[in-house]
Amino acid sequence: MRLSSSLLSLAAAGSFVAAHTRFECGTEPDPEYQALAAKVTQSDPTTWNGGIEYEVKTYIHVVAASQSVEDGNISDKMIQDQFDVLNKAYAPHGFKFNHVNTSRTINPTWANGEQEMEMKGALRTGTYADLNVYFLKQFKPILYANCPFPSNYRRGLPMYIRDGCMIPAASVPGGSAPDYNLGITTVHEVGHFMGIYHTFQGRCSSTRGDDIADTPAQLNGSEGCPEGRDSCPDEPGLDPIHNFMDTSTDACRYEFTPLQGAAMRDMYKEWRYGKP
Repeated sequence: MRLSSSLLSLAAAGSFVAAHTRFECGTEPDPEYQALAAKVTQSDPTTWNGGIEYEVKTYIHVVAASQSVEDGNISDKMIQDQFDVLNKAYAPHGFKFNHVNTSRTINPTWANGEQEMEMKGALRTGTYADLNVYFLKQFKPILYANCPFPSNYRRGLPMYIRDGCMIPAASVPGGSAPDYNLGITTVHEVGHFMGIYHTFQGRCSSTRGDDIADTPAQLNGSEGCPEGRDSCPDEPGLDPIHNFMDTSTDACRYEFTPLQGAAMRDMYKEWRYGKP
């Protein structure tokens, strides 16, 4: 398929500790974003010289229900381990995330994902080029994450304030979400921050899909790590279950494709780099 964008979500049972975890998507790109994304000229990844092209200032906001790790107050080490995972995934595609600051807030309402705009309005830091990550105790009856796509938003507008990734604290390395505690949720969500869709965007469409030519068509998100899955048998290739933008288990996902990398560089340059 080729590039555009959508937004991730996760699922698991119960609260911070879950007996079984399932990964789901909670956000879809609106038609306006899809139209804008389709117009971004994609560069040829074979002409890219490699190396770090963009350094992204990153602000972490730990929003917990209490001082305990069980209530979302993850440790500095867990945050550093998450940065290590994030940078390992993105460095081959030209990005480095620099940890600027960690804020810590005890607010049970915000920690449960309620009053998102109030929380982000109070905590969001930096420019539109910067990444804000909000680690919450929980904000659905299931384990769920989201991260809005970029666009031509101006400072002060609601969608500018809403920018930034809301991620379950249980999903960071060493967290308590079974099968989803290696930090890949954050890698996935940041893909949406950069502008790319799920691999199953557009399902089995042979013409649009995720707008990335080197990701095979996929009917829906994966569960577990289903090797050999072919949910679009009339289209070439097996499901990209090892791709960060699928929803298979953390241990199953370990790659972006070259064209996904090119798309992220193009989108970041178009919509975020140098923006106030």
